[in-house]
Amino acid sequence: MNAVQLSDGHTAPTTLLVWDAPNIDMSLGSILGGRPSSASRPRFDALGRWLLEHAADTAPEATVFTNVAVGSTDFVRPWVEALRNTGFAVFAKPKIEDSDIDEDMLAHIRARGAQGVLRRVVVASGDSRAFREPLEDLVATGVGVTVLGFREHASFAVNSEVLEFVDLEDIDGLFLQPLPRITLETLPPEGAWLAPLRPLVSLLRTQGAVTPPGPESL
Repeated sequence: MNAVQLSDGHTAPTTLLVWDAPNIDMSLGSILGGRPSSASRPRFDALGRWLLEHAADTAPEATVFTNVAVGSTDFVRPWVEALRNTGFAVFAKPKIEDSDIDEDMLAHIRARGAQGVLRRVVVASGDSRAFREPLEDLVATGVGVTVLGFREHASFAVNSEVLEFVDLEDIDGLFLQPLPRITLETLPPEGAWLAPLRPLVSLLRTQGAVTPPGPESL
């Protein structure tokens, strides 16, 4: 049975935010070309302020869902405590085989929905397989749904006719510096620099030579 964190029995109309930490981290890592550093991770105080603003006359409620790998607790603990001190609940699950948290997130949404309090659900994830159908079903019941994510990784929401989409980088103050999101499809007229994804000296640790194809072969 999935663990579900219910609120303290309040029945006020609620705006519920659930944050899919593994999926957002994976999407952010893809944009950055490597594991996100502490400086490049989203600021949850800014996210909290955004939620307070958009909750309007409803009660805001937010939970971050995450996996905790064996041996990583010393690294994860300060982050979890910072989230809790900011006002976020945290659902943490050991990262073992078949430890996906998608169903836990959906179970939490269903449980709050069964209490009849949901007015809006905000889901931070780009996982179409897990969330598209359940979120569209919520809209059909009259609950507003917003998906937070990166447009490159959340096309199911970007292109949806019923789901609202907000790009995470459009939330004021969420990132301390602009993300490197220039692609070959979004080049400005004046051109753009595309930074290397790893240092050149990493070639010294590479076995054998790797020659990329020339433009004519692409």
